[in-house]
Amino acid sequence: MPLFWKPYKSEVSNFIDALKAKKPTLEQEQRDGRALLWEKPVDRAEQADFRAARVAQQPYVYQTK
Repeated sequence: MPLFWKPYKSEVSNFIDALKAKKPTLEQEQRDGRALLWEKPVDRAEQADFRAARVAQQPYVYQTK
C-alpha cells in the first residue's frame, strides 16, 4: 500500500452523498414509498383459503383429458 494512499470513491457514490446532504429526508421518503406499495399486512386465514382452493395443474398442460 503506498504511503499517500486514499480510498477511491466513485462518481456515483459522490452524487448519492451530495444528494443525501442536500435532502436529508430522502431515505425516510424512500422507506415510506416502499411501505405504501409493498409492505402490506398479511391475512393468514385468507391466505389459507386461497391455498385450499387452488386447483392442481396436470403434468403436461397442453394435453387434453
